Amino acid sequence: MPNDLSPTARALRALEILQLRPGTTATELAERLGVTERAARRYVEILREAGIAVTSARGPHGGYRLGRGTRLPPVHFTQAEALGLVMAVLSGQPGAADAEDLVSAALGKVVKALPEGVGREAALLREYASAAPDPYASRPDPAITSELVGAVAACRRVRIGYRSEAGNEWEGEVDPWSLVVRYGRWYLLCHSHRADAVRTYRVDRVRTVQVTARRFQPPAGLLDPVAVLEENLGLGWEFPTRVAFDLPQDEVARWVRPPMGRLEPLGNGCVLVGSTRNPAMYAQEWLATLPVAFRVEGGEELRTAVAALAARFTAAVDGT
Repeated sequence: MPNDLSPTARALRALEILQLRPGTTATELAERLGVTERAARRYVEILREAGIAVTSARGPHGGYRLGRGTRLPPVHFTQAEALGLVMAVLSGQPGAADAEDLVSAALGKVVKALPEGVGREAALLREYASAAPDPYASRPDPAITSELVGAVAACRRVRIGYRSEAGNEWEGEVDPWSLVVRYGRWYLLCHSHRADAVRTYRVDRVRTVQVTARRFQPPAGLLDPVAVLEENLGLGWEFPTRVAFDLPQDEVARWVRPPMGRLEPLGNGCVLVGSTRNPAMYAQEWLATLPVAFRVEGGEELRTAVAALAARFTAAVDGT
């Protein structure tokens, strides 16, 4: 923390830390405030003198905690935090620059509530910064997203109504493991009882959510939901794909995106096994950009798409 903060500012920062991390010890509080343990305890006493109930306990599960029913003062933002918040909102949702946008309205309330010195800079940034819309981003329904988050936290099975990109609608039960935001899109990582397999579903395509009373146990190895999601993005689609390389797996891996499938060793080379809903896209946007030689060994639809792409490129240079 900056060394020029007043005791009041440090006390408010101590309050914020205790809000976010109940059970913070005096040592941890001192490290976060950049002061001695004695000074950290003094800031706790300042909070108590201001009528804020702060309890303390010894032992491995001890530390400082705010008492139940504590009425907290308004949230305090530094100028850097306020500008960072506006930048994050505009980066994640360019539509927030539009006065009619839901997030824009919420952001406007936050900016207006800021102190004049901090709020002026945030308001200027919001007014004069522009963000290009992301054509691949999606905005799921906040109510449906909230239901799914609650089910993830409570480890409860849900029944969802879903509409695929092709317009097919179905209902099925899933064990929701995690929600992952990837490149502007929200995904539900889950175990589908309908498919009896791990599946990833776009949250913006979930139409209904019904939380059931049945509980589930998340897989023990789910330490990195983003990695698990990416491993499964290329599985479970309509058209199978199999692409072979005469290079070691580690030389090919850097060019392969997770949605393309799973890369496995094969003899002196490796093979990419996956599936796709759109063979033409797989050929044009993914395979055509690989800077290494490959062979399409499986998936007739993909072979046809690659042949058509090759013929088009050949015609572009031989004048036919």
